[in-house]
Amino acid sequence: MARQQQSVRKRTFIRRKICRFCADKNLKIDYKDYQTLRIFTTERGKIIPRRISGACAKHQRKVTKAIKIARNIALLPFTTTGAR
Repeated sequence: MARQQQSVRKRTFIRRKICRFCADKNLKIDYKDYQTLRIFTTERGKIIPRRISGACAKHQRKVTKAIKIARNIALLPFTTTGAR
């Protein structure tokens, strides 16, 4: 009886995110281009993980490295400054 009452789950198709750097070969990862790197950080300054950003592993590593370099030369903030 329990098997008959199991709800039938509808499978939803989850669209796979594509890497924007693989799709557009002209788009380069550069630590000096802070506007592109801003897309891959949250408003609090954390690096967005690859499962959310949609970047492939190769480009996520390059983005992470570029963000860290940009933070060290003060192009991007480490954290936000705000009142607690």
